[in-house]
Amino acid sequence: MIKFQKQPMMRKMLYALTPIFIFSLFAYGLRVLWLGVWVFATAVGVEYVFEKRKNKPVSEAVLVTAMLFLLSLPPNVPFWVAIIGIAFGIAFGKEVYGGFGRNVFNPAIVGRLFIYITFPMYMTAGWIRPTFFGLDGTTSATPLQILRDGKSVNFLNLFLGWRPGSLGEAPVFLIILAAIYLIWTKTANWRLMVSTYLSATLLTFLLDFSNVRNALPTLPAILSGSLMFVTVFMATEPISAPKKTKSMWIYGVIIGVAGVIIRTFSLFSEGWSFAILIGNTFAPLLDELIKDKKVKKANIQAEKKVEA
Repeated sequence: MIKFQKQPMMRKMLYALTPIFIFSLFAYGLRVLWLGVWVFATAVGVEYVFEKRKNKPVSEAVLVTAMLFLLSLPPNVPFWVAIIGIAFGIAFGKEVYGGFGRNVFNPAIVGRLFIYITFPMYMTAGWIRPTFFGLDGTTSATPLQILRDGKSVNFLNLFLGWRPGSLGEAPVFLIILAAIYLIWTKTANWRLMVSTYLSATLLTFLLDFSNVRNALPTLPAILSGSLMFVTVFMATEPISAPKKTKSMWIYGVIIGVAGVIIRTFSLFSEGWSFAILIGNTFAPLLDELIKDKKVKKANIQAEKKVEA
């Protein structure tokens, strides 16, 4: 029997993600449940194989990684593609660095980007319009595609999540409630959320106001795609994010700016997964370069004592 390392913070993250998972079941049907079974089983299995050699239990964090990865997938993605993605994310995004607490990059994003680049047809085409329990299954364009065609989108549908997209990115109202819960329980840092979302919003507005080519209209753009989901659940991942206060602000700005630039000027319809990995790359450097005031004062006091 597989033993799990108890991690209360990870459980709170799962609590926050569960309503979004239930929404995806309601919108896309039981296929989401079976997809989740394969994703969770693969994630736990891969981590178990690695940790067994070190006689360590499987971390509950792997359940959060599996849930984040699952909710970042298109509704119609083949099961085998999802299995490859989560296995790669756990093995090469986490375990090769030594397991929980040592990963440099967000494992869920590592897995998603691997299949996004390797199997682009399965990850970028065939979006399904959400219906009651997935009974319709009609393909439809995502809000970002509609906006790029110069058409308008329904703001109420954007807020309620009743529009095509990845399994967990759509219900803005549930993501906002999750953000409140995570901040209230001190599970996620509000600075990371605010800096990421505000920097993305500001740059989107500046590009829109300046009539830059390919720029998206501000309000629908900041409610579309995975910006909100990434802001609340990915940018705040505690292991791959910086630890110092000033570093968090800069880190969020890096993600927000990078994501908007990529989604606006590149061939990729969404730039947030790439933006998270870019931010992860800079996180250790930010903590190394930026010194806390307390540390500075302590060093000054120590120097004075030496001089005395």
